[in-house]
Amino acid sequence: MEVGFLGLGIMGKAMAMNLLKNGFKVTVWNRTLAKCEELVEFGATIGDTPAAVVKKCNITVAILSDPSAALSVVFDKDGVLEQIGSGKGYIDMSTVDDDTSSKIHKAVTAKGGSFLEAPVSGSKKPAEDGQLVILAAGDEALYEEAIPAFDVLGKKSFFLGHVGNGAKMKLVVNMIMGSMMNAFSEGLVLAERSGLNPHALLDVLDLGGIANPMFRLKGPTMIQNNYSPAFPLKHQQKDMRLALALGDENAVSMPAAAAANEAFKKARSMELGDLDFSAVHEIVKIHKSSS
Repeated sequence: MEVGFLGLGIMGKAMAMNLLKNGFKVTVWNRTLAKCEELVEFGATIGDTPAAVVKKCNITVAILSDPSAALSVVFDKDGVLEQIGSGKGYIDMSTVDDDTSSKIHKAVTAKGGSFLEAPVSGSKKPAEDGQLVILAAGDEALYEEAIPAFDVLGKKSFFLGHVGNGAKMKLVVNMIMGSMMNAFSEGLVLAERSGLNPHALLDVLDLGGIANPMFRLKGPTMIQNNYSPAFPLKHQQKDMRLALALGDENAVSMPAAAAANEAFKKARSMELGDLDFSAVHEIVKIHKSSS
């Protein structure tokens, strides 16, 4: 199977590399072309534009940073729409709102192509290890066709029905994750300022009912003030914003998520946006020390 791949950020690069290592032919495109070169060493070919990639491949995957980037790749000059058509599938794995997914879906299907949204749960390491969780919705035949690729990229894929459901599920998951990270940051700082060993807190948490892989993975690096980005904080804040908008649409009160979003916004204002989302820890430390 030949797969097109648009977007080689932290996630996209790892995912495209997994496909190459598992015998897929992959044609890649990225706005910054230099990011394609490392993949060429592993057998990828480069498409000059998103349209060129779609023309060459029956299935094209995109994983882009935000709704505006996802729309731009489809609708701009030399974009996906210029070559999509009958027999061609477009799979958008970006984390966007359901309105963005719906716009892309309508445009792709109007040209005769098939569309699947398939955002992923997981960050850099799961992407590298092929352990993502894929939240797909849209054209079921395209989903079935993409299963061999999804089996390489993820440990589990879900088909959630009509377009919009994948986007909504991803936003709910990331809203919970961001709220948990903010509470976890407060707990680490509270333990330390109260004279407790934060490493002991990690050990206690890991033995209780709220033990989870995120605390286990992020806790030690947060204590060391190491925020090497696996999932950039600016993307977490974007997801919180989109989840809160979904809450508004459905009249769901989300005070914990709203408070977490304010913390992530504060972190972005302090230019921590390109660090890992666990860098929200720094905001709690600053707030506590200045009070």
